[in-house]
Amino acid sequence: MRAAVITFPGSNCDRDLLVALKSAGAGVSRVWHKDDALPEGTDLVAVPGGFSFGDYLRCGAIAARSPVAAAIRTHAERGGYVLGVCNGFQVLTELGLLPGALMRNAGLTFLCKDAPLRVTARDNPFLSAFSDAEEISLPIAHHDGNYQIDAEGLTRLKAEGRIALTYRAPVNGSVADIAGVLSENRRVLGMMPHPERAAEAAHGGSDGARLFHGLIDSTVAA
Repeated sequence: MRAAVITFPGSNCDRDLLVALKSAGAGVSRVWHKDDALPEGTDLVAVPGGFSFGDYLRCGAIAARSPVAAAIRTHAERGGYVLGVCNGFQVLTELGLLPGALMRNAGLTFLCKDAPLRVTARDNPFLSAFSDAEEISLPIAHHDGNYQIDAEGLTRLKAEGRIALTYRAPVNGSVADIAGVLSENRRVLGMMPHPERAAEAAHGGSDGARLFHGLIDSTVAA
């Protein structure tokens, strides 16, 4: 698999994401936000966490209008894989690649801790290494991780099995305790927890490594 990790001004998890993907066996390139094209042969676009453009206006709003944004959208529309983590999830909703919006946490505080999660949709390459309803733990670090969607949209997500991950207990006010959602074709995943921060034993957990290995193994096999 060939992956492209996008870097915006204010990104702070791009190197971590690059290292995690490389450790899982991917070939990885760095792409600056002013680039208007992805490297040839890119299979996966990874949009990292951080505070792109200082989180001015809305989190991810300016990043979604940067030169590279059109290339990300085109890649997704062609059926390419896209992973957005934390601020990357916010960017993907601003790009219209995923439904809903990320709002200020219900407690109006920045949250930084390990979050117990449940895998609620594993019939996709990102979570293929996990079992149905498996309970895992990944770190969270966000101020605007409160996922919201209207009632009709939530009904559709549930009916189509596109809620990828849920918090096992309320964390930030997210509707239905949603921690991650999938696109209709299941090739785009946005998630607030950070798998790249649980990608080796030294991190205190390796559930994130399983996500990256499962993603690469399943796409290579396909």
